[in-house]
Amino acid sequence: MFGDMMGMMGKLKEAQKKVEETKERLHSVLIDESSNDDKLKVTITANRTIKSIVIDDELLQDKDMLEDYLILTLNKAIEKATNVNETEIAAVAKEGMPNIPGMDMFK
Repeated sequence: MFGDMMGMMGKLKEAQKKVEETKERLHSVLIDESSNDDKLKVTITANRTIKSIVIDDELLQDKDMLEDYLILTLNKAIEKATNVNETEIAAVAKEGMPNIPGMDMFK
């Protein structure tokens, strides 16, 4: 019984390491999102770090519009990044999860 527990802990540690490695890799996965008219472009990583924001000069004339564009476009980018992030991490976690009763929520 004790040996099983040790093996399980090893598996969990390995899974944790893989999750960390995946998080690292997601820093280099870039997601581009732009407004419907391409006047605003944002690039964020799959870890939801903003890498760049490109704003058309036309938007600089209208502060309210620019703010709306930023909110909409950033939220779309964050949603995409979150999906990529969760999918990737779930795949790694599931692969490394031993079958522990009650851990089904991770599958």
